[in-house]
This record gives sequence, structure tokens and C-alpha cells, in this order.
Amino acid sequence: MLQRNEVLVSAEWLRDNLNSPQLKLVDASWFMPGTDRNAKSEWFTKRIPDAVYFDFDGEIYDKSSSLPHMLPSEEQFENAVGALGISNDDHIVVYDTAGIFSAPRVWWMFKVMGHEHVALLDGGMPAWEVIGGEIVKDAPTSPEPEVYRASLDREGVIDANALLSGIEAGTLNVIDVRPADRFSGSVAEPRPGVRSGHMPGAKNLPFPSLTENGKFKSKEVLAELLLPVLSDDLPNVSSCGSGVTACTFALAAEWALGRKVTVYDGSWSEWGSHTALPVVKD
Repeated sequence: MLQRNEVLVSAEWLRDNLNSPQLKLVDASWFMPGTDRNAKSEWFTKRIPDAVYFDFDGEIYDKSSSLPHMLPSEEQFENAVGALGISNDDHIVVYDTAGIFSAPRVWWMFKVMGHEHVALLDGGMPAWEVIGGEIVKDAPTSPEPEVYRASLDREGVIDANALLSGIEAGTLNVIDVRPADRFSGSVAEPRPGVRSGHMPGAKNLPFPSLTENGKFKSKEVLAELLLPVLSDDLPNVSSCGSGVTACTFALAAEWALGRKVTVYDGSWSEWGSHTALPVVKD
């Protein structure tokens, strides 16, 4: 089974361990607003055997926030995860139908809530299909509820106030993983009312550069990409559009380098919306 703090597993590993009693599969698929696809509906008719659907955008999020899919409270997370039939002792493998897109967000959510054994299926559903992995198309059955306890790692997530303080004091290193034209401010943001540009002092490494053909690049290649933007002296914080692909960066840094990266949960959907927060353009 998964070793403690194992980050990535292959489709072949999953095939060999699919029937392990402690293994819990989580479909974490999500699509950007404006697409004509519904991830939960697709899971209902096509999934890896026994996979539950983790809806971080429509169900398991902070409903008191006006921002999209913000991290829920420990209690909310406990109730939702327990209802999915997941316990603290389970070995979780998360995947999505794109290969690597939204699943790192749910990997990070479990990690930041204190779950030790959680990994990402490298290549997701496409990699599973390539090796001829079993696909279930029948309607899912409801899982037996479990008792789940969360313990928030407060160093794994940061809010706007703490981030602003760190930027002003020069005590944080921020990596923005949005595309270069959005980072520079040369194009408009996709969300209405959100300013263009980036945080003062932030570095840019667009998240698509970390993957190839739906899988993470090798550890060696990732190290070459990550090390120039990571700080050895300051805490590193990743940010993106709405807190999803910032988790891809955090996962890559942990897998390739064993480096912990804090995620700015509100990301640019929050920062760019508040005129009191500083924005610069290149």
C-alpha cells in the first residue's frame, strides 16, 4: 500500500493494488466555469471501480465565502469526508479525468487537513484507460459512512492578510502559476471585476510547464523548473486563479524536491478583486 507521504502513484501501481481493503479512490474532476461538462455527472456513468466523487466546488467548500471553492472548516471537512466512507486510516488515491488538473487540489485539501496517506494518480483517468484499467458505468451505490477527524495544518494555507504582511515585510516568496500574459497583466482576467497583473515581488511559473501528456515531468526536469523560483530562505507560497492549480505547484515541489509549499487559497480571484491589495504590471 501507500507509504507515508507518498505523493504519486502510477496506473500500473493502482491496477496492482486496486483490491486492497484500505485503498479509497477519489474522483476529483472539475471543469472551468463556462464549459459544457459536469464532472459529477460524468463520474456517475464512468469511473474507476469504487471511486467516490469529491465535489470541492459544489459541496465540500466554505459556503460562507463569496470566493469559489475555498477550503472548508475542519468540521465541514470531517462531515463530508466521513459521509464518503473515508476514514483516517485509509490510503487515498485521487485522480481526475483530465490527467492532471483538479486532482492536486483535493490531494492538497487532504494533506492540509492532516491526512497522511494520500497520493495522486499520475496521468489520471487517461493513464488508467491506456493500460486497460477497469471502468465502471453502472450507477454508484452509497458508501457506508465513517468517522473522520481533521487537523488543519495552519502552515499549509495562507489568507490575504497574512500574505500582504509577508509581501510588505519581504518575509515570503510568492510563485504565481497563472499563464504569463495574465501574470504580466497584458490580458484581461476571465473573472469580471478582477484586476490584471500580479503581486509585488511575485515570480511566475505557469503550471502547464510542470506536466507533459497529462503526467508530471520527471523529478529531474521539475527540479530545473522549480529551483529558480523557490526560495531556500523564505517560506514559499503558490498562487493561481482560484486556488486549484496552485496546488499542482505544491504537489510538484513536494514530489520532486521534498519541499513544502503553502497555498494561497483565495488566489487571484480574491487578490485581484480587492482594490486595497497592491497589484503591479510588467
